[in-house]
Amino acid sequence: MVTRTSGSEGGPGKRAGGNAGTAPRLRPTFVKVHEDDRVVSQAIVIAIGVSATGEREVLGLDVGPSEDGAFWLQFLRGLVSRGLSGVQLVISDAHEGLKGAIAAVVQGAGWQRCRVHFVRNALALVPKAASQMVAATIRTVFAQPDPANAHEQWRRVADTFRDRYPRLAALLDDAETDVLAYLSFPVDHWRQIWSNNPLERLNKEVKRRSDVVGIFPNTAAVVRLVGSVLREQHDEWQVSRRYFSAESLAKLFEPKEVMPLPLPMAS
Repeated sequence: MVTRTSGSEGGPGKRAGGNAGTAPRLRPTFVKVHEDDRVVSQAIVIAIGVSATGEREVLGLDVGPSEDGAFWLQFLRGLVSRGLSGVQLVISDAHEGLKGAIAAVVQGAGWQRCRVHFVRNALALVPKAASQMVAATIRTVFAQPDPANAHEQWRRVADTFRDRYPRLAALLDDAETDVLAYLSFPVDHWRQIWSNNPLERLNKEVKRRSDVVGIFPNTAAVVRLVGSVLREQHDEWQVSRRYFSAESLAKLFEPKEVMPLPLPMAS
């Protein structure tokens, strides 16, 4: 499945789980909570995904003191224990703790580094005056019609910046496989899986609702409010148009042609 972290089994709830799908998405947001006579910042982690039949789903929700590797491990293991399976691609930013947890728990799935967050990371390495030009140049990669041209353009962009912005060129060299992971999926899916934008929109709604509260009295209050938002979104997705069409999903599960290896030359 494609996943941006969240989850549901009979609707979203704390550490709820989901069934097989195509691409989960993961990205935290933060709120302030009263804890032991102090006000602390806590991370809300949400996973959303696309089911094997093409519908978007909320997969899970949790709240914790940080977004370190241990927290992500616990969250992802909870999703798997509640039935999350068949994951083909996970979409997230490049948080090291999250990447490690994905590799440890969602074995066999690909990882798509969110292109939007990647461009932000890239722009942090160049002068502000150059930001617009650099961003536009990187985005030319995503306009390419096929994997071969996309990879060729990516390397051309890296070489363009190598002398002027060597740190940016090094980032491009290192991130090519992860940012272009979407290219191994059907073309019809590319725009839906090359970034975390659907989860970002959901996080904005969660943030809007939580800002009304300000400081939550406890973690349970956070779960109640955010769970209510996620349940509304999950229910809406169940009756709305499918995120992936049946035709595009059929392409996803088509057996891939394996090219035979060339025979060795006779001596």
